[in-house]
Amino acid sequence: MAIFKRNSSSVPVPFDSVRFATSWLLPPSVLFILRALISLYLFISVITTLALLNKRNPSTARHYFSYFTSLTYWGLAFYFAFAAAHTGSYWRSGNPFLSRWPKVLQHMHSIYYSTITTYPFLVTIVYWALIYIGFNDQFEWYKNISEHALNSVFALFEIFIPRTAAPPILHVVPAVIILALYLGLAYVTLASNHFYVYSFLDPKNHSRGVIAGYIIGILVGTIIVFFIVHFVIKGRRWVIEEKMGKRGKFTLGRVSGEDIERADVYVEK
Repeated sequence: MAIFKRNSSSVPVPFDSVRFATSWLLPPSVLFILRALISLYLFISVITTLALLNKRNPSTARHYFSYFTSLTYWGLAFYFAFAAAHTGSYWRSGNPFLSRWPKVLQHMHSIYYSTITTYPFLVTIVYWALIYIGFNDQFEWYKNISEHALNSVFALFEIFIPRTAAPPILHVVPAVIILALYLGLAYVTLASNHFYVYSFLDPKNHSRGVIAGYIIGILVGTIIVFFIVHFVIKGRRWVIEEKMGKRGKFTLGRVSGEDIERADVYVEK
């Protein structure tokens, strides 16, 4: 059943947990199923990849978590698991788990969202522009398409399908800090395992100036991608909500805090 619900007034809340759990296009039940299926695919993919890598080359498998690609892929898998849990709890009870979390965890979830909508595009761009040299077999094709192409597809899903607001501008700071910390991890890997996780960091391949240029370029690229995503999400909200009037699909009686003030809110039972 679908109805239009009119509410007189409300005080906007600073953290709108319902936005993370709902969609302008899909009812909560369908959004929950899709997020859960994406998370399941991601976990199956990484477990399968690790098992096959260990069978083919155990030393490569041991270094799996030294790669930014692997860490961001696991990040996507866990994000979709949490997002499915929030949507599922909202669908069943009208109150997402996220709304009951401490404020610090709510804001960490928001930062988490900012990273999973930024890093996958960075990984995809860097891989296809600097690293790709072809695939030797079906396993490499499957692994690299999953980790360096589908990762961005899943990020696009979270940008365009849910009702999430644009990440706060300040989230660019933790996005850059986390990437800088990964750079430190890359050199820890060099010190402990004596290899460069990415060839463009190897001074045998490039001068120190070129390596510094790559590092600065990737950091700047992260900032650019973050702001593109920020304004794309703002544009999505403007087009979908303001121009098309699609405020969202909700569990009956549980409407997003900032949308209660709107005149017409679509509610699905």
